[in-house]
Amino acid sequence: MNEVTQVVPVSDAIFMTENIWIMISAMLVFIMGLGFACVEAGLVRAKCAANVAFKNIAVPAIGITMYALLGFGLMYPGTFNGILGFAGFGIGDWANPASFTSAYNGHFTLFADWLFQAMFAATAATIVSGAVAERVKLNSFLVFTIVYVALVYPIVGSWTWGGGWLSTIGKAGFHDLAGSTLVHSVGGWAALAGVMILGPRIGKYVNGKVHAIPAHNIPLATIGVFMLWFGWWGFNAGSALSGDPKATSWILVTTNLAAVAGIITATLTSWIVSKKPDATMALNGCLAGLVAITAGADVVTPLSSWIIGAIAGVLVVGAVFMFDRLHLDDPVGALSVHLVNGVWGTIAVGIFDMTGDYSVLTQLIGVVAYALPCFAGASLIFFVIKKTMGLRVTERQELRGLDQSEHGQESYSGFQIFSNM
Repeated sequence: MNEVTQVVPVSDAIFMTENIWIMISAMLVFIMGLGFACVEAGLVRAKCAANVAFKNIAVPAIGITMYALLGFGLMYPGTFNGILGFAGFGIGDWANPASFTSAYNGHFTLFADWLFQAMFAATAATIVSGAVAERVKLNSFLVFTIVYVALVYPIVGSWTWGGGWLSTIGKAGFHDLAGSTLVHSVGGWAALAGVMILGPRIGKYVNGKVHAIPAHNIPLATIGVFMLWFGWWGFNAGSALSGDPKATSWILVTTNLAAVAGIITATLTSWIVSKKPDATMALNGCLAGLVAITAGADVVTPLSSWIIGAIAGVLVVGAVFMFDRLHLDDPVGALSVHLVNGVWGTIAVGIFDMTGDYSVLTQLIGVVAYALPCFAGASLIFFVIKKTMGLRVTERQELRGLDQSEHGQESYSGFQIFSNM
């Protein structure tokens, strides 16, 4: 999602059309927040669903605010040393009338640009929410979100999308169209740090054995996946940063082929392994395919996109079992979907690139370049929070459920039955 650097004069009609497309894309990315809320609320236990819903409305509020205050200037600093720069507080040069004409970048206005980018900033922190669900203190999670979205996400984002050092390596730079790494793995590495520092939910791993803690509302999770799939059309195709007919339609086709491939292979894999088709695996297979194609949707063929999604569907099932064997408790499969397949999708660009501009080596450099600071940064933030204000709720609060212990309310008042599991 590199910013357009060369302004090309266009007619007023074309400028207005492209500006509308970017604004619609921003709205589609925004609706993904509802998708995340439904998926996470459906996959956790009923006694924690309201807590998850609260976090999913709080995260975009925090993310958008911090991006307006600080993040935009860090992520798109203009001319800088390629590692760290700052264009100033606020939403760019909004007082300049030219910022609202084709003089801005030839395709859309400053505000349309900022709005689209801000939706991505909010998404990265949402990924962490599901992975640490059911045992993280609400105030601690909100503090983490403020720091991570304000500093870590925009700084590392500037390395590629802001014209930083990763955009200059190799033949054509590290390539990540819409954020397999810059959004999903950035959120995934933070989620991994949180899961490791928090520890598993009570009763998840006993005497070395994995005890399944079933989702409480599969239909709600299914609604969430459909909402995310729908929003992903704007997430990926909007990242063309223009209304070019070929580019946008190409991205939409490759995006959707990867999604359906992920559903098919995740379903088949879980069916073979578990002897029955697991609905949650099919849902996460769809998301895995979408995450994997997000980096290269603009530079792979339709056949390649299906293959990328198909591999993602197998990987997400295997990763769920792998993380359980490692006793890394992730209630919604965020690590398997966003981290594992964010990495896979980024590497897949080098394997399936039809342009000849991107290599596996360049993509691997990008993967490592984001893994190290994001995991280290998130670990530091979580560690400081743990040592100061505390990170995890008490055992009593966890057994009671975060809806009552953190909010004093129930998700299904009058109908809910509570247990230790």
